[in-house]
Amino acid sequence: MRTTPRIRAAFYGCGTFANRTRMPNLLQLGSVDIIAACDSNPQTAQETASRFGIPRVYHSENGGAYEMLDTESIDVLYSIVPAYVRNDVELIAVEKGIHLFSEKPQALTMEVARRIDNAVQEAGVISTVGFRERYRPLFQEARKLLEDKRIVHIRFQSFGGLPPKKSSEPETWWAEMDKSGGRALDWGVHATDYSRFMTGLNIAQAQAFYCEREAYATALSSSFNYRFDDGATMTLSFVSAGPNPNRNPWFTLFYEGGYLAIFGYERIEVNGEVVYQADEFDPWLEQDSVFIRAVQTGNASLLRNDYHDGLFSLAPVLAGWHSARRDGKCVDVATFMAADRRRTNPGGTV
Repeated sequence: MRTTPRIRAAFYGCGTFANRTRMPNLLQLGSVDIIAACDSNPQTAQETASRFGIPRVYHSENGGAYEMLDTESIDVLYSIVPAYVRNDVELIAVEKGIHLFSEKPQALTMEVARRIDNAVQEAGVISTVGFRERYRPLFQEARKLLEDKRIVHIRFQSFGGLPPKKSSEPETWWAEMDKSGGRALDWGVHATDYSRFMTGLNIAQAQAFYCEREAYATALSSSFNYRFDDGATMTLSFVSAGPNPNRNPWFTLFYEGGYLAIFGYERIEVNGEVVYQADEFDPWLEQDSVFIRAVQTGNASLLRNDYHDGLFSLAPVLAGWHSARRDGKCVDVATFMAADRRRTNPGGTV
């Protein structure tokens, strides 16, 4: 009888996502040992280790991430650090043959993401990106319902409260626009990815405008325009101004002859009629379970995306950020993905 191999996991980043979802999920599976954890905050790393019984802790600001990779015998690395921190830790890990789980967004520049992607492909390791909703039955059902439809336009909208006021010493990295990208980067890659997943289309061109006010740390609103590779269009609106004014759907997908609307994680309507009512489901756990199973079996086809596919969801959002700093100039996404922008922050200038 073949036994399921135990997986030795290490965490790069011990923040909210790691503590609330990823670590508990892996331990729940029963075949994973979390052998090490690394964080820029020594206290956070130690508290996390104590909470989950992790035997060894490293401090990333004194080279601990590199030491962890050199010292530990690791099967999978969960990289749960913010995008602005991403540099060469993931690259070094995959060069050592370590399988990679990368939380979204993968990086703040395509140059960094491409270097990691090249290393993943050369090493042949199993990889995935944290687009958890691909595993939710609601989005899978929407994908099935749209299989024979020709998309015309997609509308996505997200509302939230006012962003934090500017401070001489921001309390968190999230309050620094050049590091966080605001809600358009955080949820923009999700909305872009799930639109790609539901339709099978990629984005060819991107354009965006941001409303930024001096008193606030991040944008109060941002509006993105996409053109898909088959000519269909998409608008994404992120508004941080106050309470959600209504109960409009998150996604409305217009196709020739009708439309499909997705209301939160609750239901799907087609032409105003409810066709799918969602049950309670944990996509975080499902994604972690499938990723570990893929590593245990060596079967990457079990996964609904890999690191390379994630670039096609990251690039349009970064291209939009780039566009907004250039008065809404339309950006060709393929050219943007290939360009060397090592000296360019997407929120700044060359």
